Amino acid sequence: MTTDRQQSSSSSDPEPDRPETALSKRIVQWIDDRTGVIQILHRILDEPIPGGSRFAYVFGPALLFIFVLQFVTGLALALYYVPSPLTAHISVSYIVKEVAAGSFLRSLHSYGSSAMVVVLLLHFLQTFLYGAYKGKRELLWLAGCVLLLLVLGMAFTGYLLPWDQKAYFATSVGTNVAGQAPIVGEWVRRLLRGGTSMGTLTISRFYVLHVFVIPFLIVLFVTLHVSLFRKAKPAGPIRGSESDVPARTELFYPNQVLKDMAFALVVMGVLGMLAHSIPVKLGPIANPADSHYLPRPEWYFLPLFQWLKYWEGPRAVIGMVIIPTILVALLFLLPFLDRGVERRPWRRPIPLGGVAIVLIGLLWLGIRSRVDDARDPSTSGQLAQQQKEEDKYFHKPFQPYRSSPSSESYVPARLSEQAMKGKAVFDSHGCAACHGPAGIGGVIGPSLTNIAGKYEPSQVVALLKNPTARMRAGGMVPPRLNPDEVVALVSYLGSLGTSSDPAWTTFMTEPLIADSADANPGASAWPSKPRGSLLLTVVFERKDATGTNPGAQIFQSHACTACHGEGGVGTQRAPALINVGNKFSAAELKHLLRNPTNKMTEGGMPRPDLSESELSSLVSYLRDLRPAHAAP
Repeated sequence: MTTDRQQSSSSSDPEPDRPETALSKRIVQWIDDRTGVIQILHRILDEPIPGGSRFAYVFGPALLFIFVLQFVTGLALALYYVPSPLTAHISVSYIVKEVAAGSFLRSLHSYGSSAMVVVLLLHFLQTFLYGAYKGKRELLWLAGCVLLLLVLGMAFTGYLLPWDQKAYFATSVGTNVAGQAPIVGEWVRRLLRGGTSMGTLTISRFYVLHVFVIPFLIVLFVTLHVSLFRKAKPAGPIRGSESDVPARTELFYPNQVLKDMAFALVVMGVLGMLAHSIPVKLGPIANPADSHYLPRPEWYFLPLFQWLKYWEGPRAVIGMVIIPTILVALLFLLPFLDRGVERRPWRRPIPLGGVAIVLIGLLWLGIRSRVDDARDPSTSGQLAQQQKEEDKYFHKPFQPYRSSPSSESYVPARLSEQAMKGKAVFDSHGCAACHGPAGIGGVIGPSLTNIAGKYEPSQVVALLKNPTARMRAGGMVPPRLNPDEVVALVSYLGSLGTSSDPAWTTFMTEPLIADSADANPGASAWPSKPRGSLLLTVVFERKDATGTNPGAQIFQSHACTACHGEGGVGTQRAPALINVGNKFSAAELKHLLRNPTNKMTEGGMPRPDLSESELSSLVSYLRDLRPAHAAP
């Protein structure tokens, strides 16, 4: 009997905790005592959902999941990426072609940006159709609108970072469009580019915006958005007003959590399959002198790209600034304009009709852009050729970047005083932007190291004064230098190597002598026979020298020939300027230069940074262009 009672008593006692279970409970309790994490989880998971859980509510959490995915993949890519024109493209190429799963990670990051735009649009439509912006949710809606703009900003700034052809030219068009805004447009364009043209400052600014500034703002506004949502509570299903929502509610956990997780898994699966089966390709390195490339933006900016084609000349401000500003303002002000309690969309015809018109218009513009490209044989052919070049480079084996043939040859051990002055000229005239620091070679220009072993000093002077057609096509323009600066620059170029040529040695040390018998006003002559070196007869004229056309100098110095050809004869990228004086008056040409049309902007035409007198000189030169002036 005693034994039976003891067995019965022992069977009724609760089973003691296992040692590992007791330890985990103590650890959780220790953390909770110091952080309150269990209470926080209860507040999050026990939130009541009016009307119960629904798949219509999964888009907000999915956006948060995609943002975390973008953060993780972006962090992995940033471990290898180096933001400069010399290294950006080669570092992305290394990621894609050499790093384990690098192409998959980059593709996942790229497709993730598109997924964020799609899910954000779905979240907006769900919130709009459910009327969830009504009531005391104005600030919640405004925070969401700011997040929409920040997401588009992330997509725009990240597009340039690979520094390939597609990224460079599409961003060039985008920054030119930003420059069309009145009053502040040119300032915004210069701020984004870091100057009048795209280069090292542009890519560094876009990198900082994409990696630091915009993500910080997104985290800030996501936190604000979630806090305001918790304060306002879920709006519930569509009923006449919030007071008509049934009393039945359902906690966020477990049903809504399971629905959110299921949708996140679907998104992750789709992105993973796309990244694995259709990797995002990397094209050839950006070549700003390529006059044939046709830029096309990503699909989510394609409607805007097509829209801008319909607004040219003085009307461009209406299409590029006024109408988009009005639409964005209406989006922000929607909760203040639609103040009724009715939430059913069929009872709100004006807001529903307005949103439908905008969405259908965007869809039509995107399709129209594709159709226009397909119908134009020259455009479709060029786009197909660009695609072939992109495929060819993407499947080409990785080739590491080499700064110069010999790592010791391009940095002179010691520069003479004359060469030091030449280095200052080299740096101040932006030569390193094309030829790289110390002339080691860059994205556009070739290496200048050991140039003394290839050319005589007189040949270098001649090339500086009259660049070859190939040099001009690459953007090389004759620098505006006085004779002293020319001697210094050529001296510095001669020091970029290991040459001991006596002609260069003499040239670098021989002072400049003015020949009063031959020199004309504003110009100086070279030494007639400096210590047995070659006869240097090439003369650089000063900016104000007699017989020099200032308009022609401006045309050359602003690299207009890169698009319009020598003497304005035209290229495939830009039209001929011959006889342009017969088509436009001086005032009309000035207006076009100050305010390029949308077609000109798409082709890469910037607004030249010229004074009124320089602009008049350029217009005078353009109006005088005739076939006789054209280069063969």
